[in-house]
Amino acid sequence: MNILIHPTYFPSISHFVAMAQADAITFEMEDNFQKQTNRNRTYIYSPNGIQLLNIPVKHTAERYQKTKDVKLETGVDWQKQHFKSLEAAYRASPFFEYFEDAIYPIFHKKHTFLVDLNFETIDIISKCLGMKLAFDKSTEYFHEANDYSDFRALVNGKKDPSIFENYTQVFGEKHGFLNNLSVLDLLFNEGRFTTDYLKQQTL
Repeated sequence: MNILIHPTYFPSISHFVAMAQADAITFEMEDNFQKQTNRNRTYIYSPNGIQLLNIPVKHTAERYQKTKDVKLETGVDWQKQHFKSLEAAYRASPFFEYFEDAIYPIFHKKHTFLVDLNFETIDIISKCLGMKLAFDKSTEYFHEANDYSDFRALVNGKKDPSIFENYTQVFGEKHGFLNNLSVLDLLFNEGRFTTDYLKQQTL
């Protein structure tokens, strides 16, 4: 299966299910940026339930801007806020401390472009999972990607219809199972079993 998919910020479980089961991966690089999508956001399981982590980006006067040209807003210390939120959400999870050193640097490194940050988060998770993630990048935009299994719609976050098997979550007894969060939720709760879980799910 050759998939076409967006590079997103600490991608959703559905993104990683698609990537873990793919024979070849091509990342969409020629799309226009759209607000309120997982291009610059992800969802985690906080003590109060689902929590959005949003990356502030610089907006231009242009009507359309390609995602690969979108720059991060530097006037807001979103990195500190995001890491504090992850600590509050997952410090008590079985594997947070095990993977903490791997993810910590991303919250202190200064990126200029959103897409570079997204690729680094994907690289970090892939290394944590022991996945060798080889991929290509698109060089033109396809309205209909006939040569691919097209998973670009997964970028739409809350509109993503994917339903996955339950696994143990830190605040599950309080709020119930929350489906298809950031892959970080799965990683911190399932650790080395994450890859097996991803390969067993159905999109």
